Amino acid sequence: MAFRSEYLAKVYEDIEKRNPGEKEFLQAVKEVFISLEPVVEQNPNIEKWGIMERIAEPERFIQFRVAWVDDSGKVQVNRGYRVQFNSAIGPYKGGLRLHPSVNASIIKFLGFEQVFKNSLTSLPMGGGKGGCDFDPRGKSDLEIMRFCQSFMTELYRHIGPDTDVPAGDIGTGAREIGYMFGQYKRIRNEWTGTLTGKGLSYGGSLARTEATGFGLCYFTKEMLASRGESFEGKRVIISGSGNVGTYANKKATQLGGKVVAQSDVSGYVYDENGIDYKIVEKIYQHRGLISEYLDYVPTAKFVEGPRNMWLDVKADVVLPCATQNEIDEEAAKAIVANGAMAVAEGANMPNFPEAIKVYKEAGILYAPGKAANAGGVATSGLEMTQNSERLSWTFDEVDGKLESIMKNIYKSCVDAAAEYGFGYDLEAGANIAGFKKVAEAMIAQGVAY
Repeated sequence: MAFRSEYLAKVYEDIEKRNPGEKEFLQAVKEVFISLEPVVEQNPNIEKWGIMERIAEPERFIQFRVAWVDDSGKVQVNRGYRVQFNSAIGPYKGGLRLHPSVNASIIKFLGFEQVFKNSLTSLPMGGGKGGCDFDPRGKSDLEIMRFCQSFMTELYRHIGPDTDVPAGDIGTGAREIGYMFGQYKRIRNEWTGTLTGKGLSYGGSLARTEATGFGLCYFTKEMLASRGESFEGKRVIISGSGNVGTYANKKATQLGGKVVAQSDVSGYVYDENGIDYKIVEKIYQHRGLISEYLDYVPTAKFVEGPRNMWLDVKADVVLPCATQNEIDEEAAKAIVANGAMAVAEGANMPNFPEAIKVYKEAGILYAPGKAANAGGVATSGLEMTQNSERLSWTFDEVDGKLESIMKNIYKSCVDAAAEYGFGYDLEAGANIAGFKKVAEAMIAQGVAY
């Protein structure tokens, strides 16, 4: 899709030249910029203060070596990253992804998206992201510990409770956060809420584990209500059986939906009677594969290849919760043909642009990840508040605040889309609502001469 605005076209052309080959980052930037054309046209200060040039350039990008020793005594070397993208509205905030696919482009795309996601929560958090091309799968606990300690020995100098507060992401769960937090505390000789997603015994927040999946369903609930619908009686399919997918299953089921299929990297499980989230949770907690579901429910069916779920399974509500760019145009057409009325992203950018176009042309509901999956970082923000006040809220208190935040995010998206002539386009609304707050803060804070 081409830009109407000469200014935006020129800025994006320069970004392409400066970031060659970074396809995920460029994809994310272009998707946001196209939505912002009417905002830029109506506000000349955006061009005057170089907001678009600045907002797509990280304030800081850190790359470092992570050397650690495996159980056989061999030295392993990985590459670590932290992008501190934008601090206009608060300290940098965003997860740490541990996965072999991690590279500069993916970290920058995630950090860029995080800027707008964090803004949408209305909490004072800037955007950041980090990670490493380390694969936790198949590693012993001691190998994980040694890696995490080495990773934090470099990262600690760049983070802090009022500077940059990392959290978990793909491959980084409670175990990894614990090891990282322990190393940070040893090096700095201080106890602060510098990481979120911590264990409940040392400053973690109740409902944080469930937050992204729960928040996704709260947002989807609001979206369905716009058409007089609800989860009640709806067939649901979910990609990903990690933290987000597991708890999306739980909340969708509690809201009356029936999750008939759920996938992971190996394939998907199908059960016409509904997939039991308690079993999925049990598999997730011991880091197993979704195919183990058949050990508990032999009547269920396992199909190799996660992509086949989109092609094969009829569903009303589709919740992609795995990773970026898992749904292409062909898969999106199959999702529409199989009867979907709503697609809401639990992962970051799981749909290719061509897939999103298919949904919009078919007139089905579509919610972008920066809005629909913001519940995780919102609850991390609540964990930061509890740490600062030395308090611990109940599960119901946190869950209630989470649901309220997701309702407000939904309303912000709807209102922003309508205000700028996009009708009921939650993608455009999320981009605009998230951008405006950050842009206003950047203009107010000026440019260093």
